[in-house]
Amino acid sequence: MTQPVTIIMIEDDEGHARLIERNIRRSGVNNEIVSFATGTEAMRHLFGADGSGLVQKGNALLILLDLNLPDMTGIDILRQIKENKYLKASPVVVLTTTDDSQEIKRCYELGCNVYITKPVNYENFANAIRQLGLFFSVIQVPPAAT
Repeated sequence: MTQPVTIIMIEDDEGHARLIERNIRRSGVNNEIVSFATGTEAMRHLFGADGSGLVQKGNALLILLDLNLPDMTGIDILRQIKENKYLKASPVVVLTTTDDSQEIKRCYELGCNVYITKPVNYENFANAIRQLGLFFSVIQVPPAAT
């Protein structure tokens, strides 16, 4: 039996966070979504009090990551996730306004699984998230290392 996937959303823009969650739900994805407005909160949750990531052992996570956070960069978060033995297999979807080709290349080199530039237009953004939700409904996510 596969464990349900928890979606970890790291997004500081409250409006974007609501739009993302609403449109993921509209696409039929009912997985738990745990939302964080800062990198610090997200890192505390992902890595636990001891910073080892052991707290996530055996959990199936899918991480939605904004690059532009108020307290740290999404690049730093991505790097730490992909360097951690418990979290490195968790898919990371970068969802950001940054469309700089160097930044995109860097994210893929660090191990992001999907890089999506947020459309500026509301309808296009909502549609992109609904399509992302459909993608979530079919992908397989491994549990964190045991």
